[in-house]
Amino acid sequence: MIRTHVLICAGTGCTSGGSLSIAERLEGEIARLGLQDEVQIVRTGCFGLCATGPVMIVYPDGTFYSRVKPEDVAEIAEEHLLKGRVVERLVHKEREGIALHEVPALGETTFYKTQMRVALRNCGVINPENIDEYIAMDGYRALGKVLTEMTPQEVIDVMKASGLRGRGGAGFPTGMKWQFAANNTADQKYVVCNADEGDPGAFMDRSVLEGDPHAVLEAMAIAGYAIGASKGYIYVRAEYPIAVHRLHIAIGQAREYGLLGEDIFGTGFNFDVDVRLGAGAFVCGEETALLTSIEGNRGEPRNKPPFPANKGLFGKPTIINNVETLANIPQIFLKGADWFASMGTEKSKGTKVFALGGAINNTGLVEIPLGTTLRHIIFDIGGGIPKGRKFKAVQTGGPSGGCIPAQFLDTPIDYENLTRIGAMMGSGGMIVTDDSTCMVDFARFFLDFTVDESCGKCTPCRIGTRRLLELLNKIVDGKGEPEDLDKLEELCYYIKANALCALGQTAPNPVLSTLKYFRDEYEAHVYEKRCPAGVCKHLMRYEILEDKCRGCTACARKCPVGAISGEVKKPHVIDAKKCIKCGACIETCKFNAIVKK
Repeated sequence: MIRTHVLICAGTGCTSGGSLSIAERLEGEIARLGLQDEVQIVRTGCFGLCATGPVMIVYPDGTFYSRVKPEDVAEIAEEHLLKGRVVERLVHKEREGIALHEVPALGETTFYKTQMRVALRNCGVINPENIDEYIAMDGYRALGKVLTEMTPQEVIDVMKASGLRGRGGAGFPTGMKWQFAANNTADQKYVVCNADEGDPGAFMDRSVLEGDPHAVLEAMAIAGYAIGASKGYIYVRAEYPIAVHRLHIAIGQAREYGLLGEDIFGTGFNFDVDVRLGAGAFVCGEETALLTSIEGNRGEPRNKPPFPANKGLFGKPTIINNVETLANIPQIFLKGADWFASMGTEKSKGTKVFALGGAINNTGLVEIPLGTTLRHIIFDIGGGIPKGRKFKAVQTGGPSGGCIPAQFLDTPIDYENLTRIGAMMGSGGMIVTDDSTCMVDFARFFLDFTVDESCGKCTPCRIGTRRLLELLNKIVDGKGEPEDLDKLEELCYYIKANALCALGQTAPNPVLSTLKYFRDEYEAHVYEKRCPAGVCKHLMRYEILEDKCRGCTACARKCPVGAISGEVKKPHVIDAKKCIKCGACIETCKFNAIVKK
C-alpha cells in the first residue's frame, strides 16, 4: 500500500538542474530498500519557486526539499523514506539559521501564501503525463457540464460574465471574441491556442503545457462547442521539447478516453486537436502571423480588418487564445463566473501569472489576483533584491512593454494601470533591475531583440527599429549628440503610428519609458560622456586607488592584455589605452583598490 508520495519537479528549469537523474536514482534507492510498494514517485510540472530547484516534496508530511543534488538521494531515501527522519540540511528555509521546527508549511511561506493559483492549480501537483490524475482533480468535468447542460450561447454568456480577458498581451475580452466567431456562419471554424511564447524571460505558458496540458485541451473543446468549431490547433515553438512531448501524450490519452474526437460524451459534438511547431520567430506570437505560419507560409502579419473571428485560419472564422487564458476556463465553468469575477479589479478580473526574473531573489512563477501591487510581488513574494542592492525598475511585457520605476511600486497591477504609466501587461514577463543596471543599455537590449525578430514586411518596423538601435548604439558608445535624444523620441512615435502589427507598434516602448523615467541617464551619456551605472564600456574607466593599493601584483598578473604595471609593494597604475574593461582586475583585488568611474 502506498503511504508516501514523492513529488519531483520535471519542468524545464529543474530538469536542466538534474531532476530526472534525481528521480531515477530515487527509484533505484527505493527498490534497494524494498520500499517500492510503499513509496510512489510522481514527476510533476513546475512548482513555481525555480530559484531553489531542483525541488522535491514528500507527502503526507509535506516536507519541501530544495536544491537537491543526485548525491543527496541516498540520504533522503534512507533517512526520510525508510526511517522517517527529515533531512534538515535540505529543507527549504526562507532565511539562514532558522530551526527545523520553525519552518513554515509550504503554503505559508512568503512565496506561496498570498498567491491564488487558478491557471497553475495543477502544476507541481499532478503527473501531467497521466490523464487519470487530471480527471481526479475534476478534469473534463467542465467539458461534460458544458456539452450536456448548456447551449453554445449560454457558454459564451458565462465567459462574458466572468470578465476573463486575454492573457497574451492585448487583454481583449475572451467572451466577446468568442461571440464574434459564433455569429459568423461557415462550414468550418477553428480554435487556435497560441503557445508561441517568445518574450525574453517569459515561461508561463511553457510551464502550464508542461504541468497541466489537459486543462488546455479541455478549454479548447469548450471553445469549439461555443463557436461551432470541430478542429483545433496548438501552435507551440519547437524550442519547448518537454511541452511538445507532453502535449502529444495528452492528446493521445484524450482521444483514447473519447474526450477528443467524435461524439464526445455521446452528445454528437466532434472536436479534435493537432499540434503545429513554430521555428521560434517572435513575430508569430502576433495572431495573424501565427495563422499564416500554420497555413505553411512565412510567418508575416496581415492587415486587420478582417479580424480572425471573421476570416482567420484558411479564411475561416477562428478564435485564438493563449495558453494561460485557456487554463482558466475549466475552473470558470466548475466554480462559476461570479467566483472568477470576484478576484481582481473592476475591469481586470481574475488572476495573472508572472515570470519573475532578473535581479530578484525568488526567481520563478507567481500567480496573484490582478490589482496586487508591484511592491508586494517584488519584495514580499519575490523576496526583494539580491546582495542588498537597491531596486531600480521592473520591465513588464517583454520587448513590447515598458520600464516601471520605483515611484510606481505601490501601483495596483492591472491592464489599465500598466498602460497609464507607459508599460503593458504583455504575456506576463517581469524582469527586475537593480541600481547596477544602465537603463539606456537595458532599452538597447530589448530593441536589439526586436530588430532581429522583425519579419521585415513593413518599412516602419524593418528600417525604423534599426535606426533606433543605431542611435542607441551611438549613445552608449559615447558618440551621442544632444539632437539624438529628440530624434529618438520622434522616431519612436513614428514607428508606433505606422508599423503594420503589434510587434512594430510596441517596439519603441522600452525606449520611450526609459526616456521618460530615466532621462537623466540618457543625458549623462550624451552630455557628460558618462554611464552612471558603469555598464557601458566606452564610457567608463578603471582606476587604482593609491591609498588602498598594496602592490601585491595580483591584478597585473590577472590582466589579459598587460594594461596594469607597477613595482612590488608600490601602487600600480592602469594604462587606459590598453585596458579592455573586462573587470578581471576588480574581481582579483582583495583590497578594494580598483574602482570603475
